[in-house]
Amino acid sequence: MSLIPKKGTVYVVDDDEAVRDSLQWLLEGKDYRVRCFESAESFLSRYDPREVACLIVDIRMAGMTGLELQDRLIERRSPLPIVVITGHGDVPMAVDSMKKGAMDFIQKPFNDEELVALVERMLEHARGTFAQHQQSASRDALLSKLTGREAQVLERIVAGRLNKQIADDLGISIKTVEAHRANIMEKLNANTVADLLKIALGQAAPAAKAS
Repeated sequence: MSLIPKKGTVYVVDDDEAVRDSLQWLLEGKDYRVRCFESAESFLSRYDPREVACLIVDIRMAGMTGLELQDRLIERRSPLPIVVITGHGDVPMAVDSMKKGAMDFIQKPFNDEELVALVERMLEHARGTFAQHQQSASRDALLSKLTGREAQVLERIVAGRLNKQIADDLGISIKTVEAHRANIMEKLNANTVADLLKIALGQAAPAAKAS
Protein backbone atom coordinates (compact mmCIF):
# COMPACT_ATOMS: atom_id res chain seq x y z
CA MET A 1 0.00 0.00 0.00
CA SER A 2 1.37 3.41 -0.96
CA LEU A 3 2.60 5.59 1.89
CA ILE A 4 2.33 8.69 -0.29
CA PRO A 5 -0.70 10.78 0.77
CA LYS A 6 -3.48 10.78 -1.78
CA LYS A 7 -3.60 13.91 -3.90
CA GLY A 8 -7.38 14.25 -3.66
CA THR A 9 -10.62 12.49 -4.54
CA VAL A 10 -11.95 12.13 -8.08
CA TYR A 11 -15.59 11.11 -8.49
CA VAL A 12 -16.32 9.32 -11.77
CA VAL A 13 -19.98 9.04 -12.83
CA ASP A 14 -20.51 7.05 -16.03
CA ASP A 15 -22.94 4.27 -16.95
CA ASP A 16 -20.25 2.62 -19.11
CA GLU A 17 -18.28 0.17 -16.94
CA ALA A 18 -15.32 0.17 -19.36
CA VAL A 19 -14.97 3.96 -19.03
CA ARG A 20 -15.22 3.78 -15.22
CA ASP A 21 -12.58 1.04 -15.06
CA SER A 22 -10.15 2.80 -17.40
CA LEU A 23 -10.45 6.12 -15.52
CA GLN A 24 -10.03 4.38 -12.16
CA TRP A 25 -6.94 2.53 -13.38
CA LEU A 26 -5.40 5.69 -14.87
CA LEU A 27 -6.07 8.01 -11.91
CA GLU A 28 -5.27 5.55 -9.10
CA GLY A 29 -1.98 4.98 -10.92
CA LYS A 30 -1.31 8.71 -10.41
CA ASP A 31 -2.16 8.37 -6.70
CA TYR A 32 -5.60 9.96 -6.73
CA ARG A 33 -8.41 8.46 -4.68
CA VAL A 34 -11.11 7.42 -7.17
CA ARG A 35 -14.75 6.68 -6.39
CA CYS A 36 -16.87 5.39 -9.27
CA PHE A 37 -20.65 5.49 -9.66
CA GLU A 38 -22.76 3.95 -12.42
CA SER A 39 -25.51 6.60 -12.20
CA ALA A 40 -26.05 10.21 -11.19
CA GLU A 41 -28.70 9.09 -8.69
CA SER A 42 -26.23 6.77 -6.96
CA PHE A 43 -23.61 9.51 -6.81
CA LEU A 44 -26.03 12.06 -5.28
CA SER A 45 -27.04 9.67 -2.52
CA ARG A 46 -23.49 8.67 -1.59
CA TYR A 47 -20.96 11.44 -2.22
CA ASP A 48 -19.51 13.47 0.67
CA PRO A 49 -20.09 17.21 0.09
CA ARG A 50 -17.44 18.09 2.72
CA GLU A 51 -14.66 16.39 0.77
CA VAL A 52 -12.15 18.28 -1.38
CA ALA A 53 -12.84 16.57 -4.67
CA CYS A 54 -13.72 16.96 -8.34
CA LEU A 55 -16.24 15.27 -10.61
CA ILE A 56 -15.87 13.63 -14.02
CA VAL A 57 -19.33 12.87 -15.42
CA ASP A 58 -20.64 11.50 -18.71
CA ILE A 59 -23.00 14.01 -20.28
CA ARG A 60 -25.28 11.28 -21.70
CA MET A 61 -26.47 8.56 -19.34
CA ALA A 62 -29.58 6.48 -18.86
CA GLY A 63 -31.75 8.07 -16.18
CA MET A 64 -30.40 11.40 -14.95
CA THR A 65 -27.98 12.96 -17.46
CA GLY A 66 -24.72 14.70 -16.64
CA LEU A 67 -26.37 18.07 -17.27
CA GLU A 68 -29.21 17.23 -14.89
CA LEU A 69 -26.70 16.13 -12.26
CA GLN A 70 -24.91 19.44 -12.66
CA ASP A 71 -28.23 21.26 -12.11
CA ARG A 72 -28.80 19.29 -8.88
CA LEU A 73 -25.34 20.21 -7.61
CA ILE A 74 -25.96 23.87 -8.44
CA GLU A 75 -29.21 23.70 -6.44
CA ARG A 76 -27.21 22.32 -3.50
CA ARG A 77 -24.66 25.13 -3.90
CA SER A 78 -21.94 22.52 -4.26
CA PRO A 79 -18.45 23.91 -4.97
CA LEU A 80 -17.47 20.64 -6.70
CA PRO A 81 -15.49 21.37 -9.92
CA ILE A 82 -16.95 19.44 -12.86
CA VAL A 83 -15.63 18.18 -16.18
CA VAL A 84 -18.00 16.44 -18.58
CA ILE A 85 -17.20 13.50 -20.86
CA THR A 86 -18.74 13.83 -24.33
CA GLY A 87 -19.07 11.69 -27.40
CA HIS A 88 -19.22 12.90 -30.98
CA GLY A 89 -22.09 15.31 -31.56
CA ASP A 90 -22.42 16.27 -27.88
CA VAL A 91 -20.37 19.47 -28.05
CA PRO A 92 -23.44 21.80 -27.84
CA MET A 93 -24.45 20.03 -24.60
CA ALA A 94 -20.90 20.39 -23.31
CA VAL A 95 -20.99 24.12 -24.09
CA ASP A 96 -24.24 24.40 -22.09
CA SER A 97 -22.53 22.64 -19.21
CA MET A 98 -19.60 25.07 -19.30
CA LYS A 99 -21.98 28.04 -19.35
CA LYS A 100 -23.41 26.66 -16.10
CA GLY A 101 -19.96 26.47 -14.56
CA ALA A 102 -18.28 23.23 -15.66
CA MET A 103 -14.52 23.74 -15.89
CA ASP A 104 -14.05 21.89 -19.17
CA PHE A 105 -15.15 18.95 -21.30
CA ILE A 106 -13.24 16.01 -22.73
CA GLN A 107 -14.19 14.03 -25.80
CA LYS A 108 -13.95 10.26 -26.08
CA PRO A 109 -11.48 8.76 -26.68
CA PHE A 110 -9.52 11.00 -24.32
CA ASN A 111 -5.82 11.67 -24.02
CA ASP A 112 -4.52 10.34 -20.69
CA GLU A 113 -1.99 13.12 -20.09
CA GLU A 114 -4.52 15.86 -20.84
CA LEU A 115 -7.05 14.24 -18.51
CA VAL A 116 -4.56 13.95 -15.63
CA ALA A 117 -3.53 17.59 -16.11
CA LEU A 118 -7.20 18.60 -16.09
CA VAL A 119 -7.86 16.63 -12.88
CA GLU A 120 -4.91 18.33 -11.19
CA ARG A 121 -6.23 21.75 -12.29
CA MET A 122 -9.71 20.90 -10.96
CA LEU A 123 -8.40 19.73 -7.59
CA GLU A 124 -6.27 22.88 -7.28
CA HIS A 125 -9.44 24.88 -7.95
CA ALA A 126 -11.37 22.69 -5.47
CA ARG A 127 -8.95 23.44 -2.64
CA GLY A 128 -9.64 27.17 -3.06
CA THR A 129 -13.41 26.94 -3.57
CA PHE A 130 -13.93 24.46 -0.73
CA ALA A 131 -12.07 26.82 1.63
CA GLN A 132 -14.37 29.66 0.51
CA HIS A 133 -17.40 27.38 0.91
CA GLN A 134 -16.37 26.53 4.49
CA GLN A 135 -15.84 30.22 5.22
CA SER A 136 -19.28 31.02 3.82
CA ALA A 137 -20.86 28.27 5.95
CA SER A 138 -19.09 29.68 9.05
CA ARG A 139 -20.38 33.16 8.19
CA ASP A 140 -23.94 31.87 7.73
CA ALA A 141 -23.72 30.10 11.09
CA LEU A 142 -22.62 33.33 12.78
CA LEU A 143 -25.34 35.42 11.13
CA SER A 144 -28.00 32.86 12.06
CA LYS A 145 -27.36 33.72 15.74
CA LEU A 146 -28.89 37.18 15.21
CA THR A 147 -32.50 37.94 16.01
CA GLY A 148 -34.69 39.50 13.30
CA ARG A 149 -34.28 42.96 14.84
CA GLU A 150 -30.50 42.56 15.17
CA ALA A 151 -30.32 41.56 11.50
CA GLN A 152 -32.22 44.75 10.59
CA VAL A 153 -29.78 46.84 12.66
CA LEU A 154 -26.76 45.10 11.08
CA GLU A 155 -28.13 45.70 7.60
CA ARG A 156 -28.28 49.44 8.35
CA ILE A 157 -24.83 49.53 9.96
CA VAL A 158 -23.46 47.97 6.76
CA ALA A 159 -25.31 50.63 4.74
CA GLY A 160 -23.38 53.26 6.73
CA ARG A 161 -26.31 54.63 8.73
CA LEU A 162 -25.71 56.27 12.10
CA ASN A 163 -27.34 55.10 15.33
CA LYS A 164 -29.85 57.98 15.26
CA GLN A 165 -30.82 57.21 11.65
CA ILE A 166 -31.21 53.51 12.49
CA ALA A 167 -33.39 54.42 15.49
CA ASP A 168 -35.60 56.59 13.24
CA ASP A 169 -35.75 53.88 10.54
CA LEU A 170 -36.90 51.21 12.98
CA GLY A 171 -38.96 53.38 15.35
CA ILE A 172 -36.82 52.51 18.39
CA SER A 173 -34.66 54.54 20.77
CA ILE A 174 -30.95 55.22 20.20
CA LYS A 175 -30.26 53.35 23.45
CA THR A 176 -32.00 50.27 22.05
CA VAL A 177 -29.94 50.55 18.85
CA GLU A 178 -26.77 50.71 20.96
CA ALA A 179 -27.86 47.62 22.91
CA HIS A 180 -28.56 45.72 19.66
CA ARG A 181 -25.22 46.88 18.28
CA ALA A 182 -23.39 45.54 21.34
CA ASN A 183 -25.22 42.20 21.07
CA ILE A 184 -24.36 41.95 17.36
CA MET A 185 -20.65 42.61 18.05
CA GLU A 186 -20.69 39.94 20.78
CA LYS A 187 -22.51 37.29 18.72
CA LEU A 188 -20.33 37.81 15.64
CA ASN A 189 -17.03 37.93 17.58
CA ALA A 190 -16.40 41.39 16.14
CA ASN A 191 -14.11 43.95 17.77
CA THR A 192 -14.76 46.81 15.34
CA VAL A 193 -17.30 47.99 12.78
CA ALA A 194 -14.74 46.94 10.13
CA ASP A 195 -15.00 43.36 11.45
CA LEU A 196 -18.80 43.56 11.18
CA LEU A 197 -18.53 44.73 7.58
CA LYS A 198 -16.17 41.89 6.69
CA ILE A 199 -18.55 39.29 8.09
CA ALA A 200 -21.68 40.84 6.59
CA LEU A 201 -20.04 41.25 3.18
CA GLY A 202 -18.62 37.72 3.18
CA GLN A 203 -14.95 38.50 3.65
CA ALA A 204 -12.64 36.68 6.04
CA ALA A 205 -14.24 36.39 9.46
CA PRO A 206 -12.15 37.74 12.35
CA ALA A 207 -10.64 35.47 14.94
CA ALA A 208 -12.74 35.05 18.08
CA LYS A 209 -12.02 37.56 20.85
CA ALA A 210 -9.93 36.32 23.73
CA SER A 211 -12.11 35.81 26.78
